[in-house]
Amino acid sequence: MQFQRKEKKGKVKMQDFEILDNVTFTRGGVDGLAVRGPRDRVEQRFWMYLDPQSNNTLQKLLLPIKSKAESSYGSVRAWRNGKINDKDMVEAKLKDELTVTSESNLDGRTLVMREHNVKQPVAAVPAVPSEKCVTLAPSHVNPLTTGRPTSGKYTLRDFQLLRTLGTGSFGRVHLIRSKHNGRFYALKVLRKKTVVRLKQVEHTNDERKMLSVITHPFIIRLWGTFQTSQYVFMVMDYAEGGELFSLLRKSKRFPNPVAKFYAAEICLALEYLHDLNIIYRDLKPENILLDKNGHIKVTDFGFAKYVPDITYTLCGTPDYIAPEVVNTKPYNKSVDWWSFGILIYEMLSGHTPFYDKNTMKTYENIINAPLIIPAYVTEDAKDILKGLINRELSERLGNLQGGTADVKAHPWFSEVAWEKLLARSIETPYEPPIRHGQGDSSQFDRYAEEEINYDFDGEDSYGDLMKDF
Repeated sequence: MQFQRKEKKGKVKMQDFEILDNVTFTRGGVDGLAVRGPRDRVEQRFWMYLDPQSNNTLQKLLLPIKSKAESSYGSVRAWRNGKINDKDMVEAKLKDELTVTSESNLDGRTLVMREHNVKQPVAAVPAVPSEKCVTLAPSHVNPLTTGRPTSGKYTLRDFQLLRTLGTGSFGRVHLIRSKHNGRFYALKVLRKKTVVRLKQVEHTNDERKMLSVITHPFIIRLWGTFQTSQYVFMVMDYAEGGELFSLLRKSKRFPNPVAKFYAAEICLALEYLHDLNIIYRDLKPENILLDKNGHIKVTDFGFAKYVPDITYTLCGTPDYIAPEVVNTKPYNKSVDWWSFGILIYEMLSGHTPFYDKNTMKTYENIINAPLIIPAYVTEDAKDILKGLINRELSERLGNLQGGTADVKAHPWFSEVAWEKLLARSIETPYEPPIRHGQGDSSQFDRYAEEEINYDFDGEDSYGDLMKDF
């Protein structure tokens, strides 16, 4: 994601952004126009707006306000004396120093980079071997309070920094190599000042705590954490195969057996998290990595939350948000099963079912639009999609009395040998073309490298805010 530093008051080109709705809204007595980039992961809060089609009566409007990859706003509020007088350029007060200058998604990939992925050679993806289904009993998991100690295990001097794997507003993810065992890892680097300014301290601490508990073959593993005066560091598994999102865009859409294979591995990951009372809340292809053999690794727990019963926080990626979240109702693990259905739909069709370039329209579609499934989708696949993408919580697959077992027992998964799958003993449908052995990074986009002194030993202004690192 590219950012441009602005003064607190500056000019913003409106064509750089997507206009959410052609109405004015008011907050603190100020009218304005809402704008954003597509497919951003956002947190939301209520705004009120004056609807000109109903005699300027106040209406409740959900706007994406806080995005982890943007500034403290997921949208930029722009106004000029209470009105938009110039469609091309307006005076804008910015709450934050960072202003998005290109359409982008949460993971720091610009729209241009996504188009580049599509133009790469299409990978041949064969079908998954069929095997007889074996019932898998729910796995035993430890309480969330008993995590592995992670802090102080390493220092920056223990690793060789090789290249950047990804960037975002918090910092970077680097490919690193241990000077002790020679293994390759991914190092997530977060700048403390930015984490505090974007009010993400709690999310960052929660991510560390949850990852310290999790040990699952299909979820990224946290090996250790450490910090300097200016940065916190998370040493995690390195998944050489890149993002499932990139593979999906290269392939346009997956054959039914291929989508089923990835969905089954993701299902086991969700089952494990839900047994721990963790709601993931941000399931999408961008957050699914592939290891060197082609097995999945769920990553990015920035929105995950320990929830024994229900929660109210509005967050997620617009295309994947469940209707109860859009409607600001309390929700539970059922939102992950809705997103799971959207993910299966996207793998089978190449697009999400309720997408619209106008995010407000996407929300309206999620609440009201009929689910239209392409004719080429198999009958069993159609049935599981209807069960998962179900607005009635009392009927949604995965939210019934049987829980995850109902999902795994669906006819679409009848060929899945769950125990063998969990043991990673089933051949993957796609093996990433790893050209240079361990540490190969050819499946990741290239980023401009910057000279950053992570080991700068200055004053730590944030004290004990992230003391567990």
